[in-house]
Amino acid sequence: MSINTLRLSRLTGGLILYLICAGVLPAAARPAAVAVAATDDAPALDGLWKGQLKVPGGQLEVIFRLRKLMGNDYYCDLDVPQQKVSRMAVKAEVKGDTVRLYAEEAATRFIGRLSADGKQMNGTWQSPGFKTPMVLNFSAMPDISAKNVRLTPPYREEEATFTNLTVNTRLGGMLTIPAGQGPFPAVVLLSDAGPQDRDGTVGDFAPLGLLADFLTRRGIAVLRFDDRGVGKSGGTAAVSTADLVSDAQAGMNFLRTRPEIDLAHLGLIGHGEGGNVALLAAAQPLPPAFVVALAAYGLPGREIVVQQQATTLRTLGTDNNQIEAATKRQQAMLEIIRQTTDNAQAQAIVANMLKQNNAAIDNATAQSSAAEMTSARYRFFLAFNPVQQLTGVSCPVLLLNGTNDLTINADANQKALQKGLALNKNVTAKKLSGVNHLFQPEATKWPIINGQQQPNFSPEAEETIREWIVAQSKK
Repeated sequence: MSINTLRLSRLTGGLILYLICAGVLPAAARPAAVAVAATDDAPALDGLWKGQLKVPGGQLEVIFRLRKLMGNDYYCDLDVPQQKVSRMAVKAEVKGDTVRLYAEEAATRFIGRLSADGKQMNGTWQSPGFKTPMVLNFSAMPDISAKNVRLTPPYREEEATFTNLTVNTRLGGMLTIPAGQGPFPAVVLLSDAGPQDRDGTVGDFAPLGLLADFLTRRGIAVLRFDDRGVGKSGGTAAVSTADLVSDAQAGMNFLRTRPEIDLAHLGLIGHGEGGNVALLAAAQPLPPAFVVALAAYGLPGREIVVQQQATTLRTLGTDNNQIEAATKRQQAMLEIIRQTTDNAQAQAIVANMLKQNNAAIDNATAQSSAAEMTSARYRFFLAFNPVQQLTGVSCPVLLLNGTNDLTINADANQKALQKGLALNKNVTAKKLSGVNHLFQPEATKWPIINGQQQPNFSPEAEETIREWIVAQSKK
């Protein structure tokens, strides 16, 4: 993966670019993965090596992917699904039973010793100013052909295609309808920020797909769809939060044509930015009957960017002085973007600031980063205050957040949304202990599948959502 496409969070698309270009994280000079050499007596490492990285405020799942090449070489990369890191280049060195894995882009390394059975590495994760023990457990590479093998679910599945007439764009997705007699209460699922498929897939985890299955099995029809420019949907992905409201409205209008749907109980469930899209749609004509906002942000985008940078740096073990200095540089850069309306001039200034902050980056990288940070979508996000239109929301609202969310601070953002919805007398807010931004529970609560623990959508979150929707459908 190139620096221009690397993300720690789709919510603040320019953040990781800023961290690298500003010199907080080193720039990478390698391709998507690195073929690495091993000694002749090296053990067989081909597969996935997964572990839990303990960080302030919670833990992150890290996944090293090693593939055997010719001879004793390996192809290696790193995923951190909760931080939206995918296929980060990793250099590996294997000598005897000692394995060294170095992710140059994030200036982090893992050094571990292989167990006698070759199924576990016990070692240490280290980044600047941060060091912690970590255990990696082996699992075989998933069989690609097996992904297409799926038991028929106890409900009807139907490919759905509908048009957003506002922008004349076709959107493709999946409608799932419960077994039995309708009409059924129904929801449209809205994904987090950035281009995502209908399942909201991050790495190997598909939160919206899992939630759709859970709800449909329990009597609630669900429409989920590919974002613009993804999968079977047309258009381009580079649109603002406000632009996406018309996609949500188009999805509801599609369901309003279906006889299986209870039109009086048709709602929206949004994850991350999707939660904000749902709330904006609820303030428009023909609103949903209810809204469920999962980890929606309540603070202005400008504050979210600064908070998330600090959280990311703490996760990487950066010391407080470096975090403070990086925050000041970022705030100055954001002020330049806000005050400079001429985009060409803004890009030139930001590119110059990035190069001065880190002399190691080249002109092309600085220009590319500056272009993204001054794009219309990013400018909208920085200026967007998610609570301004909430006084127009009168339908029931459920706000759910996880206490282990390293992307959106549960306390600050939920409190802001509750304040904005103060005139609405039917708002329920709940924080789920141990749940992260992807709505996964703590790893100790993950199910064991084929002998390996696999992340799941929090059962507590699923049941909370189902129970609340059923309560709305009885009114």
